Order: sequence, then structure tokens, then C-alpha cells
Amino acid sequence: MSFASQGAYPAGLTPSPTKTLFDKNYLSIADNDFNFTKQFLPEVYEKEVERYGNRSISSFLRMVGAEMPMASDEVVWTEQGRLHVAYNDASANTTTNVISITGHAVRVGQTVLIAEGYVSVKAIVLSDSFGANSFKVAPYAAQTLTAAGLTSGTDVTVKLFVYGSEFKKGTAGMDGSIDAGFQKFSNSPIILKDKYNINGSDTAQIGWVEVTSEMGTSGYLWYLKSEHETRLRFEDYLEMSMVEAEKAVTAGAGSEANDQGYRGTEGLFAAIESRGLVFNDHDFNNSSGLSGLAEFDLILQELDKQGAIEENMLFLDRGTSLAIDNMLARANSYGTGGTSYGVFDNSEDMALNLGFSGFRRGSYDFYKTDWKYLNDAATRGLTQDIDGVLVPAGVSTVYDQTLGKNIQRPFLHVRYRASEADDRRMKSWITGSVGGNYTSDIDEMNVHMLSERCLCVQGANNFILFKDTAS
Repeated sequence: MSFASQGAYPAGLTPSPTKTLFDKNYLSIADNDFNFTKQFLPEVYEKEVERYGNRSISSFLRMVGAEMPMASDEVVWTEQGRLHVAYNDASANTTTNVISITGHAVRVGQTVLIAEGYVSVKAIVLSDSFGANSFKVAPYAAQTLTAAGLTSGTDVTVKLFVYGSEFKKGTAGMDGSIDAGFQKFSNSPIILKDKYNINGSDTAQIGWVEVTSEMGTSGYLWYLKSEHETRLRFEDYLEMSMVEAEKAVTAGAGSEANDQGYRGTEGLFAAIESRGLVFNDHDFNNSSGLSGLAEFDLILQELDKQGAIEENMLFLDRGTSLAIDNMLARANSYGTGGTSYGVFDNSEDMALNLGFSGFRRGSYDFYKTDWKYLNDAATRGLTQDIDGVLVPAGVSTVYDQTLGKNIQRPFLHVRYRASEADDRRMKSWITGSVGGNYTSDIDEMNVHMLSERCLCVQGANNFILFKDTAS
């Protein structure tokens, strides 16, 4: 009996009297070109390199809003209408003094201002016997609206608002009344889910590299790193969904999402575009011909027409933030040998601060910050259409139909489903047979995450979305 040959090399290693590598004194796995020792053990950095810094983009809603529970499948609120009666699409017969407005609330005896361009005429309402949508006025300054300065015609487009009333002695009082106007809005929550899965064997794998995460997790178990990153990513999705979500179209031909049973929810951008203010193709850096401040003043003029909320926060991408910095810098004085901002003069041995965190213009205060979500290359930094958003500070008073009373809420807040039986703000649970939970015979650990929530944008007419429509 004999053993078969093992080839050119025996089973054992041939030792060398010196620490020198020869072809017979080290182990080799030639098939995949991997040397067991690589001559010496590799020099491995213990810490994982955080080359993208803090990768999370959440915190926007935590800064400007709040989170509150709700028990229903829909949140409904009403917002006040304007106090005064005004119309910007009236039609005037300037020779007969008859004004036509569909469904108007102007009453006999009221005094009105009628405007066409830069010409305005004041008149009193004489009669509403010209149909439900028409009434006759008497100008104070002339026999006809034409003679008072408006364009002669039978269908002249004018703007109109009521500024008071006048009655002759011994006459009856005002006929009719005006009910308070309001608008009803609603939103419904969506369910968000995510899951992390790992088999039991991999949970016992020790890695060479010490890992950390934005949530403070550290250690040498890779699956802990991945689980916490999944949770961190899910928390970002919770905020991103509230910013980006939109309702599925149901009118007309509808949408494919609606056909498949998905109804969506109204996010921040969708709410502002549908019932807020959109400022297209801004240029605060003065390349459009207007000075930067003059263009910014267009925003003030629009805010004056809305709620005129004094304090506002600007969340901007990098380009728009720098453009506003340049706009403010040009408005400051320049001293000899350096730029002067505020109450101090910059000297050559002082760090020069060329950025601004806030400013006051007219009667408004603006606080400016960079919004990481708009700059990150893996989120809105990929796109070019959204440059920032103006969010009013403070609270709004609305009528809550669930509570049956007026309540104060931040203009921007999140509602999540919750009851005594189940809190769905941010649920997390583990199934499988790994990690101390034994709910199945499958050798794996599943970490489940769920939330059900929606965003309420109240007083959206006070929000401004900065958009680009062209490069």
C-alpha cells in the first residue's frame, strides 16, 4: 500500500531560517489570486471614512412645524376669507353705469371704488334691479363712468371694492347681510413602510472596520450599521414625503396611480403651487436689469396683499442664498481697506464674514438658512426647478371640525394617526428567529418600520415657492 503523489509540493511548509518569503514558506490560494498573508497583514484603518459628512437631510419640519396626533382618516380645516368685498374681474357699461359681476355681494347704498388701470372712480350703488349679477351705480364726479374718466364701452374690464355706504335722511336701513366667507381644506395621511432583513449567520460576522452612523451607532457588526442606516433613510423619507407628495388626480381621465388605488397626499410644494405664491425665475444678483433689492421688493408687495406676517424664514439652495448675500452686500457701505458690515469695520487681521443670516426690509424680518435637501446631490440637488421656500413664522387660527372650536396651529405641521390602541407616528418591530425575537422558524431578522401621516399647510397664501422655469 502507498499514498498517491501530491504534486510538486508536499503537504507541509518548508520553513526558512530567515523572515524571507520563498515559494515554499507561505500559503497561497492561486485560483482567485489571493495570498493568505499578502506578505504581511494589511494595514487597515479602523474607522470608516465619512466622505459625505452627515448624509441625513431631515430637520426642516422639526424647525418650522410640529407633530400632532389624529384619529380620523382625513383632517379637515377651514380658513377665513377676506374681510372686505372686492372683485378684480368686473365688467362695466360705462355709458349706462351698470356693473356686472357674477354672484356679487354688493348692496344698494354702499359706496364703491371702480378702477381701470391708473384711473379710479368713486360711486354709490343705486339699484340692483338689473338682474342677480348686475347693479347700477351713480358716480360722484360725473354723470357717467365714461365722463368720470373710464374707457367708453359696454364691456369694460374694471376692478372694484366696497369702501363704505351712504343713506339719505329718514330712509330704511341696509337691505340684506353678508355671511362670513371661508374656505374648506382637507388632507389625508399616507402609509409609509420600509424593512431591513439579514440572515442569522451574518449577524455573527465581525467586521474589520469600526463603523459609525449619523444616529451615533458604533461598533464592528456590519448589520447594526445597515439597520441604523435603513432607519435613518426611512426617517428622511418621512420628511421628504411631506415635502414632495401630491394627491392623485381623480378628475377627468384621472391618473394611473388613482386607478391602482393610490390616493396620495398634499405635500408642501404641491400645496404652495395650488393655493400659495410662486415666484418664478428670480434674480436677486442683478443680472436681469432690476437691482436685487428692487426684485426682492416684489415679494414684499405680494406679502402686503396677503397676511402681512412680519417674520418669515427663507430655506434656500446654495445659489439663491449666495445671490441674496450679494444683494445685501451691495446695499452696504464699503470702507477703505475692507468691507464694512453692521457696527464694526473689518480689519486685515479679522476674518471677513460675507454671509448674512437675516435682514429687515420694509416692515418684514427675514431669517435665511441653507436647506440641505435642496443642495444634496442625492435629493433635490439633482434637479434645477426648486430654489427655495419662504415659510411664515407663527401660528394660524382655524376652526377644527373634529374638536368643534377655533384652535391655534403652526402654519406648517404634521398630523399622524394615533389612538390608545396604536401609535403610528413611527412604529418599529422585529420578526424572525434572530435577535431575541422568535416569531418564525426562518433563520433571519426582519426589522419593520411604518408611519401614517400627512402635512397640513394652513394659510398657504403666505408661503412663497422660488422656482426656475429656464436655465
